[in-house]
Amino acid sequence: MGNHALIYGASGISGWAIVNSILNGYPSKDAFSRVTAMVNRPLTREMALWPDDPRLQIVSGVDLVKGTQEELEKQIKEKVKDVETVTQVYFYSYKQIDDPGSECKINEAMLERAVTAIDHLSSKLSYVLLPTGTKIYGCQMVDEFPFAKDLPLKETLPPIPEPHLSQLFYYNQIDCLKRISKGKRWNWCEVRPDNIIGFVPNNNAYCLAQTLALYLSLYRSVQGEGAKCPFPGTEKSWVNKYNESPQDMVAHFSIHASLHPEKTASQSFNVGGQEDSWSGKWPVICDYFGLDGTGPEENSPQPGAYIDAHKKEWYELEKKHNLKKGSVDSDITHPGFQYVIMTLFDFDRQMSMEASHKVGYTEEIGTKEAWTTAFDRMRKAKVIP
Repeated sequence: MGNHALIYGASGISGWAIVNSILNGYPSKDAFSRVTAMVNRPLTREMALWPDDPRLQIVSGVDLVKGTQEELEKQIKEKVKDVETVTQVYFYSYKQIDDPGSECKINEAMLERAVTAIDHLSSKLSYVLLPTGTKIYGCQMVDEFPFAKDLPLKETLPPIPEPHLSQLFYYNQIDCLKRISKGKRWNWCEVRPDNIIGFVPNNNAYCLAQTLALYLSLYRSVQGEGAKCPFPGTEKSWVNKYNESPQDMVAHFSIHASLHPEKTASQSFNVGGQEDSWSGKWPVICDYFGLDGTGPEENSPQPGAYIDAHKKEWYELEKKHNLKKGSVDSDITHPGFQYVIMTLFDFDRQMSMEASHKVGYTEEIGTKEAWTTAFDRMRKAKVIP
C-alpha cells in the first residue's frame, strides 16, 4: 500500500492543486495509492476538473469547528474510507474572522483538531504540511514593511513586531504543530508562498487570476480585440518586484517536502516563481485576452467597478458561451483583494528560494506559464469564454 494523502480544504487554490498534481502523476504515478479531498461545500470531480481516478474520494460536510474532538473523529472515520492508512495531511482549511484575536484562536483550534483526529485514526501518519504566506514577513504592514532592507526575504528573519505578530494566526499554527508533534512519529513543515496564481473550481476569497480573467474577458468583449488596457495600479506598483507563486509549484514543492521528511522536517520554506514586476506581467496577461496591456494612467479602469458597470454585458457573455453562473456575483470573493495586490503592495518583497533548492526542489515556472495555465483551466471549467 502506497501513500494516502488527505487534503483539508481541497477546493481552495492550493488544496485543489495538491489533489490535481497527485492525480496527474506528481512526483510519479505510483507515489500515492489514495487521495482524500476534504471539502466544505459539495464538489463533484467533473466540476473540479480532476481526472477520473479510482484513487480519489471527495468528502464533504466535516466541520472542524463544531462538536467535540470525539465527535469529529467519529465523523471522519465514518466518511473517509481507509482513514487508518493516511500518511500525509495537507492542511488548507481556513476561517476568516474580522477580529484578529478570534481568528488566531479558531484557526489554531481547527488545525489542532484536524491533525489530532488523523493522528488518532491512522498509525501511519508521517507528515503534516502547513501553508502560511508572506504576511509572516509583514507584507500587510505596507508602508511599515519591516524587511525592506533585508531582501531577498529569507526564512531565518525574525518575527514581525507587535501588535502585528499577535494578530497573525500563522504563528499560533506553527506553535501548535511544534507542540502537538512532540514525541510523535510524524513530522511537519511550513510553506510560504506569496500571492498564488491559479484556478479554483468554486470561487475563492483570494484568487487574483480569476478576478483579472473575468475583468479582461469582459473588457475585450466591450472594448473589442486589440483595445488598449491600462494597468489599474500606480506608477510605483507598476515597477516593484516580487515573486508570485504558481499553484502547481506550491503543490509540487509541498508534495516533495512531505515525501522527504529527512530533509524538510520542522522547517520553513519560501516557494515562488520568477521574480517579476507588473510592467513585465501585465502585457503578457492582457495578450492572452487579445488586449494591449499598457502602463498605469490617471483614472485607469478598476476591475471591480468595471465589472459592476457592465454586468448586463457579462450576463450576455454567460448566455452566449454557456458559462458557469455566479462568478461575478460571488459573495465569497474578497472585493478589495485585487486592489491590495496591484496598488497597495507597491514595495519590493522578493523571496530567496535557497532553502527549497537545498532540499532538492529546483522546478522553475515562468510568469507566462503560471498565468496561462490558470486561464486555460478557467476556460475549460467554463468560468470565462
